[in-house]
Amino acid sequence: MPEAAAAVRPGAVARPLLPARGTLLGFDFGLARIGVASGELETGQASALVTLHAESNDERFAAIARLIAEWHPVALVVGIPTHLDGGEHELTARCRRFAHQLHGRHALPVFTTDERLSSVAAEAELAEAGRRGWRERKAVLDAAAARIILQTFLDTRRHERT
Repeated sequence: MPEAAAAVRPGAVARPLLPARGTLLGFDFGLARIGVASGELETGQASALVTLHAESNDERFAAIARLIAEWHPVALVVGIPTHLDGGEHELTARCRRFAHQLHGRHALPVFTTDERLSSVAAEAELAEAGRRGWRERKAVLDAAAARIILQTFLDTRRHERT
């Protein structure tokens, strides 16, 4: 279940609500690359957007700032990796930090969601779509994983509302 979309229990902290309409940007954070996807709350559909290959954090955040200025999202979604048993992954803390940095820099609601197997699913989708070579798939793999992360968030949100 997406963390920010979790039901509020007595004593729990209220999570930000999303409007019925608006754009979301989803992120598949990695140390070398960040995949980015866009999605629409009204249609519930996500699309791969771009993979950022910036070397420094300043370059990465400048590229993200340009995307936010272009797309005007109402919220951001960051995939949080965990092991299949739900235990923390080597990058779990880094992804949470990235989510906090996005919120601090852009003052937008940031939701986190489980991204288990998103890269595996993205790899399978790209191979099925005819992208056979590893180099060809690698160039778009992170954006495809970001799309899966964001689509999962949108699907979970839709099911929670019904």
